[in-house]
Amino acid sequence: MDFAASEPGATAVASALAIKILIAGGFGVGKTTMVGTISEIRPLHTEELLSERGVGVDDTSGVEAKITTTVALDFGRITFREGLWLYLFGTPGQDRFWFMWDELALGALGAVVLADTRRLEDSFPAVDYFEQRGIPFVVGVNCFEGARRYDPTKVRRALGLNESIPVVLCDVRERDSVKNVLTTLVTHAVEGA
Repeated sequence: MDFAASEPGATAVASALAIKILIAGGFGVGKTTMVGTISEIRPLHTEELLSERGVGVDDTSGVEAKITTTVALDFGRITFREGLWLYLFGTPGQDRFWFMWDELALGALGAVVLADTRRLEDSFPAVDYFEQRGIPFVVGVNCFEGARRYDPTKVRRALGLNESIPVVLCDVRERDSVKNVLTTLVTHAVEGA
């Protein structure tokens, strides 16, 4: 099968490979920020303003200043070399948009479950989702300012994770920190295969 270039001036690559990674987690944990921090292209965001319809439905405790939410997905791309790309898909964090996860998970190499230690229980649905489907994942603990820092071992225990699941402390606003999380995921997924 041949591949054609989608951008003007680009050449076709005979052995192209695209790796798909999901960025998941609870509402307001930093998924959109993570995709935007690392993407080499202007990321696609499907952000909408929080509205009256979400009152009583969306739990904004701990993220009271948040005014937007992802309603479908976030998308970003990293090019490693010609013919090798990493595509990032940020999932919506609210329960009512979880129907999108099954479509987004198709063909994914693995996932990052972002966690906020102030609302660790919001990570359980994402952890359960990837465990039940056998999709390799790592937990990235987004270290928010003012949040208490916990040792990754304690976070792993609190989430009830197997010892083999990597838990990485990160700041999704910092490119090198995001790179570390993604590298950990790809290594974990490849070694598990």
